[in-house]
Amino acid sequence: MTPLDSFDLAILRILQKNNQTPQREIGEAVNLSAPSVQRRIRRMEADGVIRAQVAQIAPEAVGLPLTIIVQVELVSETPDAIDAVKERFRAAPEVQQCHYVTGEADFILVVIVASMAAYEDFTRRMFFDGANIKKFRTMVSMGEVKTGMALNI
Repeated sequence: MTPLDSFDLAILRILQKNNQTPQREIGEAVNLSAPSVQRRIRRMEADGVIRAQVAQIAPEAVGLPLTIIVQVELVSETPDAIDAVKERFRAAPEVQQCHYVTGEADFILVVIVASMAAYEDFTRRMFFDGANIKKFRTMVSMGEVKTGMALNI
C-alpha cells in the first residue's frame, strides 16, 4: 500500500462528505488536476483505502425502522468456533455491523429489522439453533443521535 500524503487525505475528506463530487471540483479544492485526482482515487481503491462507493439509505424509508444493538457471549471461544460465528453473522442480512470485541461480550451487533417479531425470528435463527451462543443482551435504539462512516482525518 502506498503511504497517504496530504493530497490523498484532502481528497478523502471531500469524498467522505459526498463521494459524487466531480473530480474537477476536488482538484480545484486540493490544487491538483482532475486526472491526478482520478489516479489517486483509483490507487486508493486498489489499495483498499476506499472500501466502497455506496448510498446511505434511511432504514425507515424502506420499512426497517428498528435498530437493535446486541451484545453476544459465546459458549466456546476456540478459533474454529469464533470463525463459525463470524461467518454466521456476516451472512445474516439483518446484521448491519458486527464487531468482535474485548471485555464481557464477545461480539457487538447492530441489527436492523422491520419489527420486534422480525427480531424474534432473527434471535431464534442466530442464537438458539445450536449457534454456540451462551447469552445475548438486547438494547433497542430509541433514536439516532449520530450515524455515519466518516473518519476524523
